[in-house]
Amino acid sequence: MSATRHGFETLAIHAGQEPDPLTGSVSVPIYQTSTYEQDGVGRPRGGYEYSRSANPTRTALEECLAALEGGARGLAFASGLAAEDCLLRAVLAPDDHAVVPDDAYGGSFRLFAKVLARWGVDYTTVHLSDLAAVRAAMRPATKLLWCETPTNPLLAVADIAGLAAIAHDAGALLAVDNTFASPYLQQPLAYGADVVVHSTTKYLGGHSDVVGGALVVTDTDLAERLAFHQNAMGAVPGPFDCWLVLRGVKTLGVRMDRHCANAERVVELLRAHPAVDQVLYPGLPDHPGHEVAVKQMRGFGGMVSFTVRGGEAAALRVCERTEVFILGESLGGVESLIEHPGRMTHMSVTGSELEVPVDLIRLSVGIETVDDLLADLARALG
Repeated sequence: MSATRHGFETLAIHAGQEPDPLTGSVSVPIYQTSTYEQDGVGRPRGGYEYSRSANPTRTALEECLAALEGGARGLAFASGLAAEDCLLRAVLAPDDHAVVPDDAYGGSFRLFAKVLARWGVDYTTVHLSDLAAVRAAMRPATKLLWCETPTNPLLAVADIAGLAAIAHDAGALLAVDNTFASPYLQQPLAYGADVVVHSTTKYLGGHSDVVGGALVVTDTDLAERLAFHQNAMGAVPGPFDCWLVLRGVKTLGVRMDRHCANAERVVELLRAHPAVDQVLYPGLPDHPGHEVAVKQMRGFGGMVSFTVRGGEAAALRVCERTEVFILGESLGGVESLIEHPGRMTHMSVTGSELEVPVDLIRLSVGIETVDDLLADLARALG
């Protein structure tokens, strides 16, 4: 299905998901099999021989994700970090250098700082919104510029087109973690990124019932390198997990519209509440990255972070008082979540240059009745 002739919601429902030719099923079958009969020695039927290498349900998901991001090829993985690990080991080698955000998901930073660093890969952290600082951080050995936008958990916004120009001038690749925005709100490949990274656990799956990851690329040579590593390393999702993400993707557009609308109402409440010190949300006109977000995003997302007066103790009290907002890690599901990054998702960066404020609270605003969310937060804030 051509992405040039169909809208996003149509692609989400149909790309890679033609009715089953055997039965006419409109839902992609779950090919719960590890191996396949071959037509002859070394002649796999339809290219399928072993499900680590390829599975028809996974193929459907990969084709759908490629269409949604406007890429040439998608590759699915067992988790977002598995996707990141495959990418990093495919494009980096000992003595190479990477530039990473000074505000990033703790698991991504841990991969650079505790895994790749032991392998001989160096990295520099930089505030990606400062293009001059990014350019200054590039070295002859830099092979990868790693980007999150919006970032996790401080919701900084980076200019993808500007970063792409800097990376390509230095002979490096630009990878963009698009998990917070989802392809519905932002398509980094259209702005010059080389690779899009997703934790499909989050908005793409959308129901907090599956763990997965994905890479989407435009360059066919890079796609082949990644596919080789995907098969060689083997961190692939099972067919049922692929089916769950495909099911979630079908409603991504309508869910994201509600996530965004609810988040905007939550931001209004937080901005007016005396217990709140600062609200971090790209949709706010005074957000430092608002103009860039307007340029490259169709909406500002369902993630909201804020700091409270009273320090860490006050932040912990708020997290423990909510009832509709569930205290838990992860994000992007239909249900609203609240968490304390310093003690939960970003504990791994404590003591590093990425350490987050102790009074910071992160919300994943779900699609519940918004008045219930507002009342819950108002009660928790006191």
